[in-house]
Amino acid sequence: MSPNGSDRSSRRPVRRKLLQALSAGLVLATATGCTSKDFPRLGLPTPATEEAPRILSLWQGSWAAALAVGVLVWGLILWSVVLHRRARTRIEVPVQVRYNMPLEALFTVVPIIIVSVLFYFTARDENALLKTSKKPDHVVNVVGYQWSWGFNYMENVDGNAASPKATPKEVSSIPDKMLDTVPKGAEGVYETGTPGERNPQNGNPGPTLWLPKGESVEFILTSRDVIHSFWVVPFLMKMDVIPGHANRFEVTPNREGTFKGKCAELCGVDHSRMLFNVKVVSPERYQQHLKDLAKKGQTGYIPAGIAQTDPAKNAETKTQ
Repeated sequence: MSPNGSDRSSRRPVRRKLLQALSAGLVLATATGCTSKDFPRLGLPTPATEEAPRILSLWQGSWAAALAVGVLVWGLILWSVVLHRRARTRIEVPVQVRYNMPLEALFTVVPIIIVSVLFYFTARDENALLKTSKKPDHVVNVVGYQWSWGFNYMENVDGNAASPKATPKEVSSIPDKMLDTVPKGAEGVYETGTPGERNPQNGNPGPTLWLPKGESVEFILTSRDVIHSFWVVPFLMKMDVIPGHANRFEVTPNREGTFKGKCAELCGVDHSRMLFNVKVVSPERYQQHLKDLAKKGQTGYIPAGIAQTDPAKNAETKTQ
């Protein structure tokens, strides 16, 4: 047998083992039937809202897709290194292959398919996460400012649906279509924070936003100065807080506890001090907290944002 033939025959067992290993890895990756709860959270905290598992699933799916592509690329690299290395007895230059159209088409089509699949799931989940109901159980105006946070609880605390008769000037910068979700007679109570403030229960810095467990909450996000970003870490959801433009999203907390929040947008020299807490409690304790704020004299609202002309304020007519 020629040296070349001997070399090829000696590589066949290695080729079979490599194919078997790749096949076994593919089966393990695709045939387990696992759900998002069975996979590791890959750095994300335990979800604390009904909407957060959707974000966690998208995160895990993206990592799974990246891992599959990585395994394929690493496998092909090993294939080339192990099975196409030059034999010591061969000195000639291998046959050069050019313009392999099927291979070049594959290199073009596969990335397009990968990007399209990721785009589809991202767009699907984004549309679901940004949906807001016409009448959420609660509406909270989150106000970002250098260097802390304020929370306008847009609630009818006194039970009088006749007051106030007009929209308070402090929240007049919020678009009319967002104020439509606020209950009638919502005179409101507020909480405003400073960077040096701390939660009395756990000592975490920043003011504390109270939310009721099991009830939907719509956040209306406004800024009084520069762009901030409202991020409650276990909610797995964050959104920019932009001056002159109100954003909103809705969540339903499903786990009691005190969670950390922070500004996720570099907003200036004391950006790192823009911290806050979110305390999820029973609906009864939440209502009592609103009454406690009213007893302290914290009724009405703090200024929500930069004043705008009516055409600019209501420029976006599309509803969710």
